[in-house]
Amino acid sequence: MSYPITFFPSRSQEAVEATPGTSPIVGNRVELQLLTTLTCNLKCSYCSLGVGDMVGSQGEVSYTTDALDAFIKKHLSEHETYVTFYGGEPTLNLDFIKEIMARYPTFRFQLQTNGTLLDNLPDNVLANLSNILLSIDGGEAITDGFRGRGVYRQVVKNTRAVRDRMAGTFTARVTWSSEETSFEELDELADTFDYVYFQFVAGEGTYTPAAMEKKKAVITQLVDKFFSSDKLYPMIPIMGIVRNKVLPSRATELYHGKTQCRVSTHILNVMPDGKIFPCPDMMYVPEMLQGDVNANWLKPSPLQPHPDMPCDQCEAQPWCRGNCLKNLYLAYVKGDQKYRDNVVDPICDLVRFLGREIDRHDPLAWYAKAPLDVRKTLRDCEVYEYVEIMP
Repeated sequence: MSYPITFFPSRSQEAVEATPGTSPIVGNRVELQLLTTLTCNLKCSYCSLGVGDMVGSQGEVSYTTDALDAFIKKHLSEHETYVTFYGGEPTLNLDFIKEIMARYPTFRFQLQTNGTLLDNLPDNVLANLSNILLSIDGGEAITDGFRGRGVYRQVVKNTRAVRDRMAGTFTARVTWSSEETSFEELDELADTFDYVYFQFVAGEGTYTPAAMEKKKAVITQLVDKFFSSDKLYPMIPIMGIVRNKVLPSRATELYHGKTQCRVSTHILNVMPDGKIFPCPDMMYVPEMLQGDVNANWLKPSPLQPHPDMPCDQCEAQPWCRGNCLKNLYLAYVKGDQKYRDNVVDPICDLVRFLGREIDRHDPLAWYAKAPLDVRKTLRDCEVYEYVEIMP
């Protein structure tokens, strides 16, 4: 699927760099998302890298670690840095992962992987990972339908095989695409993994009236279980929204009043060739180029909240802080009415519905009565820093 994007002539490097004395990074932290390769050992049917023919276009990292080191010293030295290894399938370039971990021992590390090669990771890599995001799509039939026969069982098996060697957390990263994804499937993932993060897929044809009703029914069940559980129910989107409703200052503190998805503030997606983009789903768009490791320049993210986006008038704005900026950009700034009708508006409707279902349970009263360990995890969960929170 491709999108009708108008390309504009690029300004000169000097014109787009940050004003002297200011940083393109908002806040004290920066997420350096390093794409180790754009190749993958799976062929998932909805892969976002398929847009713009990015899949397989860059097999190896072509910039040197010396160049990366110079870039970090110039632009990121005043920020706490955490690295996410991304792809393609990042574990296909294991030597690069090991080299980066050895070179930057004070950084935090996360791996986003399809999980099929997880059991091949050496102990020293696993020991350095704060979190592993495992791509999975719900239950076995749905996951295998999108990813290939046997993938679901292989991912679960590999997770169990390395759990004792992994000090960090395991998070199921669910692309919620199928209308048949059930509460029971997501609930089972919450028993298998430490956390579950679900995100509504940006796919046309997904949000029919019948599909919307099914998704809302599952959301209601998830929220009901969250507030009825004796312990913290580890659904990151519900946790994050409750945190933002109960402790709104946390969102302001961490995101400076901007979006939850980080592309406008402090995430840098570094392609294998060293070019930097704010969003991993828009690396095929020249106007989104934000920097370059080899040329050692960086400018503020070109993907920012825009007056044409309706977020300021939305009931969810105080706790959502803007959903996926890529979606909003395509729908409202580029004016893709079809994409807005079929993808963006339905997703925003689901997010608002999720917020209303949470309000139905009086989250402030729930938080006031929750045990101290539950309140602490809800407030400070590290996984918030590695995912968008908003589904």
